[in-house]
Amino acid sequence: MSEQREEILKRLQNKFEAIQQNTDTHLEGLVWAKPITYWDYIQPEALLSLQIQRTTLPDEMVFIMYHQINELLFKMILWEIDQVCDHSDLTAEFFAEKLRRISRYFDMLSSSFTIMGDGMEVAQYMKFRNTLTPASGFQSAQYRIIEFASTEIKQLIDFRFRQDPSLSEDFEKAFEHLYWQAAGKDHATGKKNTLITLFEQKYKSEFLRKMEAYKTSNLWSKFKTLPQSVQDDEQLIKAMRHYDYTVNVTWVLAHFHAAEKYLESGPKKAEATGGSDWKKYMHPKYQRRIFFPDLWTEEEHKTWGEF
Repeated sequence: MSEQREEILKRLQNKFEAIQQNTDTHLEGLVWAKPITYWDYIQPEALLSLQIQRTTLPDEMVFIMYHQINELLFKMILWEIDQVCDHSDLTAEFFAEKLRRISRYFDMLSSSFTIMGDGMEVAQYMKFRNTLTPASGFQSAQYRIIEFASTEIKQLIDFRFRQDPSLSEDFEKAFEHLYWQAAGKDHATGKKNTLITLFEQKYKSEFLRKMEAYKTSNLWSKFKTLPQSVQDDEQLIKAMRHYDYTVNVTWVLAHFHAAEKYLESGPKKAEATGGSDWKKYMHPKYQRRIFFPDLWTEEEHKTWGEF
């Protein structure tokens, strides 16, 4: 037996003994195990069976797959964010590297809008979208969780109520004042529409748990616990600013312009499928949503979404 193989066997024995398992049993199991294949590991058949059209229009398939890809990228983003949020001994290098990964995913999301924006016939979209009402991309739960994991709750409050200190402690109350609530309420009566009512029935309990869980472990809170020398690290600050701007301006505006192309393409301007005032809801200059406000100048705050 080679020294290398003997060393591997010792390591395996240490591994299995640590969990009270018999090493010989596991080694014998390898004799009968099937070889791993791409299709076993990636499960393409299961993945490719998830695209179910509601219409006979071919470009609806583009729309479905595009949004499913978005959800997969959101999962990748949360995977990286949680490695920072759960880390007990952060360094500037580790933090910045994770932020760069996350930003690359959002950069990909931003540039990918050309797939939907230029990859569907307007006439087809304006037909099959009527079968989607009242569903909306607004109802992506993963995207809301990304927001909770990125910053303090007060930064996600509708800017009209952001100065109320009680909203940072009472999550039930804060939930009713989150910026995206405005997209699902009648401004005159305050009554919630079907879009947001169904969304809350499905996810509100989970959202409240996530708001609590990320209260002190969101990206901004973790940043503020670092030594001042680490907080002053130029590469880390650059990575945080890039992430903040990419998520809250670049990606949002790419989405905005894609929606604008379709909803304003005909002789009569169309509404969002969920019924929201999508322009005011989506454009960053209205909400001025910023994850890390202390890293931006006063002038940058004033011109948020315009520069």
